[in-house]
Amino acid sequence: MSDERTYPAGVPCWVDTEQPDVDAARDFYASLFGWTFFDAIPADAPGTYLIASLDGATVAAIGPSQGDAPVEWNTYIAVDDADASAAAVRAAGGTIALDPVDAGPGGRLAACVDPRGARFRLWQPRRRPGVQLANAPGSWNFSDLHTTDATAATAFYAPLFGWEFDDVGFATLIRRPGYGDHLAATVDPGIRERQDAISAPPGFADAIAWLAPLTGGQDHWHVSFTVASRDDSAATAEKLGAVVLSSEDTQWTKSALIRDPQGAQLTLSQFTPPAN
Repeated sequence: MSDERTYPAGVPCWVDTEQPDVDAARDFYASLFGWTFFDAIPADAPGTYLIASLDGATVAAIGPSQGDAPVEWNTYIAVDDADASAAAVRAAGGTIALDPVDAGPGGRLAACVDPRGARFRLWQPRRRPGVQLANAPGSWNFSDLHTTDATAATAFYAPLFGWEFDDVGFATLIRRPGYGDHLAATVDPGIRERQDAISAPPGFADAIAWLAPLTGGQDHWHVSFTVASRDDSAATAEKLGAVVLSSEDTQWTKSALIRDPQGAQLTLSQFTPPAN
């Protein structure tokens, strides 16, 4: 068993946000989630890229906005070869907004746009495999693909990343077959027993994302973070200058959609499984 969390190809592995005022974003997320930061860019080099940590484990990053790019949270999908995967994205009808480029010693990335306009990124890991803490309060929970055309989205992403899409009744689950086995063999040996105890949907150990229907607007990838209390975290976010756009209670979660002070949207999600 390994203590380092690693990600097979086809599994979302990293999230970051690029904001006009990096220092203000750092202060907001430090206060909201308890994150601490260090700059991955050497002091004698230009630029900044703040790696966020929680209890000593990396959870996300904040960088500066690039030109007129929208302020949002970005989802990175692990690949074995960023150049080959970028070529496959093009061949499948997507576009490449940023050609594959080395991101220091951490890895190699590319920025992509799917045929319906949803932006995502590819990450070929080297020293930095991805987030080292997930699904704990203050860390990344899931990324969701919000799309106006689920059939077209499935046709694009499934062959690219080996994904399977399962209708589990209340939502559509995106799975990367074999991921549960990988987790059980590395950082989460009790994953299946724990999920069985809460009657999780079949195949949930392989879950890597959700597909959410979108009735209008631009297709996009959306990021959720786990919180201990949806109401307390939403109230804190408002005090820090965010806007609470909506809230929802479901069988499994209590969530709030917020817009941070510089415009990036994210969801605060409290896990509230049904009692057996």
